[in-house]
Amino acid sequence: MEETASYPGRKAKEAAEHLGITTVGGLLHHLPRDRREARTVSTLVVGEQATVVVEVRSISSRPVRRRGMRPLVEALVADETGPLQVTFFNQPWLVKRYPPGTRLVLHGTYELRNRFRVSSHAPTADEIGAGDEVAHYPTAEGLSSTQILAAVREHLGAARLAPDPLPGRLRARHRLPDLPSALIAGHSGQLEEARRRLAFDELFYVQLDLLRRRSRRAIEVGAPALEGEGDGPQSGLVERWKSEQLPFNLTSDQERALGVVLSDLGRSHPMQRLLMGEVGSGKTVIALAAMLRAVEHGQQAAMMAPTETLANQHFATLQTLIGSLNIPIALLTGSTPAARRRDMLGKLASGELAIIVGTHALIEDDVLFDRLAVVVVDEQHRFGVRQRSALDAKAAGSPRESAPHVLHMTATPIPRTLALLGYGDLDVTELRELPKGRKPIQTHLASGERDRARAYERIREELREGRQAFVVCPLVEESEALQARAASAEFERLEAGEFEDFRVALMHGQMRPAEKAAAMAAFAAGEVDVLVATTVIEVGVDVPNATVMLIENAERYGLSQLHQLRGRIGRGEHASTCLCFGPKESERLTAFAAHNDGFKLAEIDLQLRGEGELTGTRQSGMAAFRFAVMPDDGELLERARLSAREILEQDPELEMAEHVPLREALERARGEMTAIAIAA
Repeated sequence: MEETASYPGRKAKEAAEHLGITTVGGLLHHLPRDRREARTVSTLVVGEQATVVVEVRSISSRPVRRRGMRPLVEALVADETGPLQVTFFNQPWLVKRYPPGTRLVLHGTYELRNRFRVSSHAPTADEIGAGDEVAHYPTAEGLSSTQILAAVREHLGAARLAPDPLPGRLRARHRLPDLPSALIAGHSGQLEEARRRLAFDELFYVQLDLLRRRSRRAIEVGAPALEGEGDGPQSGLVERWKSEQLPFNLTSDQERALGVVLSDLGRSHPMQRLLMGEVGSGKTVIALAAMLRAVEHGQQAAMMAPTETLANQHFATLQTLIGSLNIPIALLTGSTPAARRRDMLGKLASGELAIIVGTHALIEDDVLFDRLAVVVVDEQHRFGVRQRSALDAKAAGSPRESAPHVLHMTATPIPRTLALLGYGDLDVTELRELPKGRKPIQTHLASGERDRARAYERIREELREGRQAFVVCPLVEESEALQARAASAEFERLEAGEFEDFRVALMHGQMRPAEKAAAMAAFAAGEVDVLVATTVIEVGVDVPNATVMLIENAERYGLSQLHQLRGRIGRGEHASTCLCFGPKESERLTAFAAHNDGFKLAEIDLQLRGEGELTGTRQSGMAAFRFAVMPDDGELLERARLSAREILEQDPELEMAEHVPLREALERARGEMTAIAIAA
């Protein structure tokens, strides 16, 4: 199966390398594309790759100014849900090949202004439906679907020799065909049977890898056991903080989560827990309790956030929650002055500084701890694989033998299927319950000038009552290529127009950290009535007096991001309103207006978008799948995880004779997963 597959011509060979089908094994695992993966035009998301089945309405070519390039072909296509502008590069002959009325299967990337850039050969729907003489294989420039089919026919007989690493009892239990039968079926019209077997393989190897990594860590790596209240100067700190400083009672969800986290901290192997909470559910309180437990035992704690805005907000929140307790705490970011930074690093190294909050600056080489025991990583999906693990090496002792307890946090609820895929080596705790007194946010979809006039009047009503408002824009500066309201231009327009009688400020990611901090501080202090901002305010901003938010071009955001933005309001005692401008027929926006439950929205988002872009596959180091489709294969994933757990309980290192082929296959699969993680 590792012998080279042959293709005619240099371009075809280069294309085969790009597709990863240079060997016979790679070729036979390269199944035809499944038509059921096709999306409708209305569900496409900017920047996301997808397949659509559409009909050509009009098609033409136009010259390109760059010398040596062939004319650009542009087509207006549509399905039953709407039109789409499609671009083909370097293929002028397509004007004659695809006359109006031709149905096409297109694979590519959805871009701004309702454009779709085709990335692979586009067969007609008639070709795909004509039987197995013409198969729709994923292609690359220089290698057509027909050429791949010819190579498959030449080498398909080799599939009978393919070794199958899955034990026979496991295949029988899950009614899976053996690997040779699956490969032959996949190229012979029985695509779903083959896809299901190969999808199980992908999911099974991921779960084996995650669970084995988790069990090895528990055995091989130690951590300071922070059991009980400690016996040093700060003994009883956590209970004293809860009873004397915390200005509210914990919810039942928080009490349960805190009990689980403190129990983890009492063990002598490092905690690896994901705290996944609804917006405003109080994750920071649990994080602080974990850090105080470290201080209680004479150890140190660190909290790492992905942006300076969020780090600043966390620092301010922790200071407020700590209250009058004498706990040394500091903030370290890229903007920290050199003299203050030197003083801070000296106190960290000596152990004088108990808690530090910061950004990526915490993982720089010269940041040394005396006895780091607890690490909190907030919005952990925004960090790369290496960044998330870098603080491990800063614990006392050798990083191979000692590591801190780590609490990962996210305010983006993750469906169970994605949690098992991306974070299957972590224990997961959910916070769904909101603090008492929180009122549900009313969300309304809007479009057109009449709705806009009403929206501005609604905001002015809130401002006259002494409340505050957010106006969220997707861009910083105006761009002719991007038809969206830019924050800078909208700030100037609103300040001189609809909100001329109120105090308006601007905040976006391109501002200097000090400018962003000043704008946020002024808004939090009530010195600004309306904050015009980009998504820099998506997480961590807590202004209870803000009761209304207007989101421009809402169709440009995913559901989870919209929910995060909406979570900046509704944090006080007053009723709040979110006004979203975008197409009212959008499934995503309709769901957003109908649901305030972030966990429900995450499931809907997964249904609409698939797993690829939902949590940031490359950023999280999560495996990219060729055959498994989420959430459709959720039940298959559960089966794969159960089987992986049972096999590892019986044979942790896969040393039994029947598991040796499985171990070898896992190492090959793990190599592919590692390559993806490194690319991140």
